[in-house]
Amino acid sequence: MITKVPVATIEMQTGSIIKMELYYDIAPNTVKNFVTLANKGFYDGTIFHRVVKNFVIQGGDPTGTGSGGPGYRIKGEFTNNKHPNHLSHERGVVSMARQGNPYNPAAAYNTAGSQFFILHADAKYLDKDYAAFGMVVEGMDTVDAIANCVTGVQSKPIVEQKVKTIRVETFGEEIGEPETIAD
Repeated sequence: MITKVPVATIEMQTGSIIKMELYYDIAPNTVKNFVTLANKGFYDGTIFHRVVKNFVIQGGDPTGTGSGGPGYRIKGEFTNNKHPNHLSHERGVVSMARQGNPYNPAAAYNTAGSQFFILHADAKYLDKDYAAFGMVVEGMDTVDAIANCVTGVQSKPIVEQKVKTIRVETFGEEIGEPETIAD
């Protein structure tokens, strides 16, 4: 049982910082996945490849294209996938991105990998279909700055919004490895 809330620190190339609490009690496997990837350096040098003002900043793709991942998937920890998740998609919430399937939404429920997004504005309509797992506790000014950058094709920033590092402080707690699904 985790007793201290893990805290992730995103340091941007510019030196700006975003700190996020990660809620193991809400989405344990999602948190395990994020902590494991972050602390192995997986996110270092990645970009926020999709930026939509008044909606989200999305990152975590090693290819920077919106289609890359870690080589595996994880189960979506959200209500419509039979996992109770009461964390509402409000400004500052951190959630997992996943593939979409407009013709068969449930077919894409277990397709998250490494990509995540931070909400720039409330989007509660995402609540039952995306695994919210954290909250920005410091650095919303950095989120705002990224969200306000000029974007081009596919909402990709014209000037790269590059992550230097993401690390998670677990305060000595053993988080463990995530349960994964082969690609």
